[in-house]
Amino acid sequence: MTDVLARRSFRGLATSEAIELVHDELDGLWQDAPIVQDIDQMTFTTAVIEAASNIVQHAEPATALPVELGVEISVHAALLQARVSAFHAKPPFGPMEPVSADDDSESGRGLALIQALVTTVTFERQDATNTWVLSRTPSASAP
Repeated sequence: MTDVLARRSFRGLATSEAIELVHDELDGLWQDAPIVQDIDQMTFTTAVIEAASNIVQHAEPATALPVELGVEISVHAALLQARVSAFHAKPPFGPMEPVSADDDSESGRGLALIQALVTTVTFERQDATNTWVLSRTPSASAP
């Protein structure tokens, strides 16, 4: 992987206020990496915020410790990547597969949106931490 052009991170309690702070980090990231096209900024921001919001809304504590949200974002010349983590959390409930467009259930819709916005989504679980790794290959630069 190429050198990091810009990097931002956040870690704090998984609350609605944390989502605003993650938004602020993303705004700063795009100022640090003006090479990233607007469409890539918007789609990647939406995916990261959706993943973080899902943690705030759905993550349940695995122990007496409250769930913490962690977001690490990096910009490389040919890759945007975010690690969105739920610390001190139980494993996610339900399938880790997105729902189809004609499915009436609510579960899995956030994952479907995220997968539509990024190139790859992977899930990792270690100890009491759930991490979604979102990667997007940026659009080709205009001549």
